[in-house]
Amino acid sequence: MLPPMKVLPEMKRIVKPKKQKKRLDDSQYTGRDLRALDLQVCNRCIYDEGIPDIEFDENGVCNYCHKHDKFQEEYQTGSPEGEKRFEEIVDKIKQKGKNKKYDCVIGVSGGTDSSYLLYKAKQMGLDPLAVHYDNTWNTSTATQNIRKVLDKLDIDLYTHVVNNQEIDDIFKSFFKSGVPELDAATDLALAEVLYQAASKHDIDYIFNGHSYMSEGISPTGSFYFDGAYIKDIHDQYGTHEMETYPLMNFSRFMRWTLISRIKRIRPLWYIQYSKEDAKEFLSEEFGWEYYGGHHLENRLTQFMHSVYLPVKFGMDLRNNTLSAQVRAGEMSREEALDEYAKPPHIEAGLVEYFRKRLNISADEYNRIMTGTQRNFQDFKTYKNRFEKLKPLFYVLMKSDLVPKSFYEKYCFPMNNS
Repeated sequence: MLPPMKVLPEMKRIVKPKKQKKRLDDSQYTGRDLRALDLQVCNRCIYDEGIPDIEFDENGVCNYCHKHDKFQEEYQTGSPEGEKRFEEIVDKIKQKGKNKKYDCVIGVSGGTDSSYLLYKAKQMGLDPLAVHYDNTWNTSTATQNIRKVLDKLDIDLYTHVVNNQEIDDIFKSFFKSGVPELDAATDLALAEVLYQAASKHDIDYIFNGHSYMSEGISPTGSFYFDGAYIKDIHDQYGTHEMETYPLMNFSRFMRWTLISRIKRIRPLWYIQYSKEDAKEFLSEEFGWEYYGGHHLENRLTQFMHSVYLPVKFGMDLRNNTLSAQVRAGEMSREEALDEYAKPPHIEAGLVEYFRKRLNISADEYNRIMTGTQRNFQDFKTYKNRFEKLKPLFYVLMKSDLVPKSFYEKYCFPMNNS
């Protein structure tokens, strides 16, 4: 049962009038200096009044900072109690996985969180199976990181490689549709492949490397995706059949959660974890290499976060991670504001690589980048179905069969203004 929610100070809702965002070409986005803009910014993190569904209390602290505190209290993150609770989960996993080759599945990308999670699982005596969904846009750094960590830890790898022409057709469909979730197909496919691997090897637990402490709390109205959304956009704009792409539709999602009852655990919500310390440890222990920033281990996500979202939608999602680092005491608020004002890391030739690989001319690219902004409400989704089934998903969330973030984001109405 959830602990009683704390009564928060009175909050004031920020409602911004809709206005046309200034659009820039890919060479002009140089960061966002919040101190030079006439915006209210949280006095604790660097979320500003343009963040979806943001509210500020009487002290100028945003509701996302309060949500961070609520999670920390609920999960006792990083405290002896939190560590003990995770140890109890590990004991259950070992018992369920007794006499099995693997007792948990861990998705790997070559990034910091998933790489560290592999080490932590082995350290605690678990026998994980690493699972990688290869959308064929990985950087060489990410690929080498996966190999280095798995080889030294002696962990087996299960990989699903999608046909590159097929996935490029899906990515191009999303680009042409004008929605922000350019890489949604990757996130959903990874979830499906994790379930498939767990089911194939009779594994009851999936570990997710997400850390709200290091990655931040995504605004509730920022992004949305599900199987119906991906299929509808591809049906409208795509030309290749989906044959190797592992689409998770509603029935498959229900199969994994209701019938297979595969639990999803986020260890980093319980244990002490610092991304900066993890990067240093991984580098020393495995020869792991940093790739320049959060989500930048993959060229498609790098393009999405460093170019597509800032230029087309005026969204620089580095504020998620920077705000998290401020809340965690890993950097000062002023340091975060300084970093946010700098241009994001962009791999040399990234935009040209994106255009060439998806066969998009310069004229078409510019037309789409300056074209209409659309969102999930313009396409078919399962959103209404999820909201109607909110009581069911609450039970599934309490049983660790769906993430808490899924329940809070997908089962309640979203303000997408």
